[in-house]
Amino acid sequence: MRQKIRFEKNIKGKKLTILESSEVDPGVVILLHEEEYNLEEVAKASIEGVQAFSQLIRRRSFFPSSDLCNKLFGNTIDFFKKDAEEKIIIEYDDVEAFPKEEAFQLEDDDVEIDKILEADGETSEDEIKEIDSGDDTPKFTPEDTSEHEN
Repeated sequence: MRQKIRFEKNIKGKKLTILESSEVDPGVVILLHEEEYNLEEVAKASIEGVQAFSQLIRRRSFFPSSDLCNKLFGNTIDFFKKDAEEKIIIEYDDVEAFPKEEAFQLEDDDVEIDKILEADGETSEDEIKEIDSGDDTPKFTPEDTSEHEN
C-alpha cells in the first residue's frame, strides 16, 4: 500500500500535525488520519534519536511500523532543525519493507528433472493409456443397500 505522510508545522501555535494519506486506487489518494503533537516535544525527540521519535509519534490511532518510523525519522531530521520549512511529504510503499526475493536458478551440477522421472518408473504413453483405460463409472446392483444408491 502506498502512503503519503505529511508533516505540517504551526510555529505560532507550537503544534505539529501529521496527516496520513493512502492511495486507494492508482492516482486516487485519500486522507486516512490526522494527529496533532506538540512541536517542541517532537523536535526534541528527533534530536534524541529514532527510538524516542518513534515512541512519541506512535499512538493507538496512528502506529507506523518500525520500517516506516525509521523512514519518517530519517527524512524529518533537517525538517525539525529548520524553522522556515513548514511542510514535508514522505512517500512510503510497504513493499519496501519486504526483502527482495532472488530468482531461482538451476546450476550445472543440479540433478535434472528428466533423470529423476526416469528413476521413478516408466512414463511411456502405453502405461498412461493402460491407467486411463479402466472404466471408473460406479455400478449399483439391486443387492446394494448403501445410501448412495439413489
